[in-house]
Amino acid sequence: MPDTKPEQKPEADKGATLPPRKMTRRSMLLALGIGINAVAAALFATPILGYIFAPARRREMRADLEWVSLGQLTQFPEGQTRLATYRNPFVRPWDGDTADIPCWVRRISAQKFQVFAINCAHLGCPVRWFPQSGLFMCPCHGGVYYADGARASGPPPRGLFEYNYKIEDAQIFIKAGQVPTLAEPPSRACTDQPARCVCA
Repeated sequence: MPDTKPEQKPEADKGATLPPRKMTRRSMLLALGIGINAVAAALFATPILGYIFAPARRREMRADLEWVSLGQLTQFPEGQTRLATYRNPFVRPWDGDTADIPCWVRRISAQKFQVFAINCAHLGCPVRWFPQSGLFMCPCHGGVYYADGARASGPPPRGLFEYNYKIEDAQIFIKAGQVPTLAEPPSRACTDQPARCVCA
């Protein structure tokens, strides 16, 4: 009778490696789809996480809302309005020169100043000071402001935005962390003279 025992396969060498499996089109497309979805989920989640953790980040930024120097008092003669610049306290390395923010400094008396944001209260265009007429004028839409920042005419709904300031060590400092917006209260000049200013 013939031997019916199944042939025993020789044991594979324990050190031998299996040949690599070829990636099928289906598995490649599956991996690609998972990768694209992961990237899309990360892009979608980033602003949501930023919104959730923004209050904690704002608390960290409170230290950046320090007073920023505009320079020595001698740079601003009494009775004149001069352009000054300061460095944005929220600067990022890629901001470059755009982090230098201009403002108008009006020296009323030895210790009394007004510091105005350069932005028009209408759409934020930069206003210019014209000493001949004693007016700030916006070249874009015709907004005009008196020397004290109150609205004179044109489309702006209110006076110029005003920074809080203080004087220390013969220098003028402003609270530069305050960003002017339409939600800010109107210029203090407007509340002093409501008869000629409709923005108060």
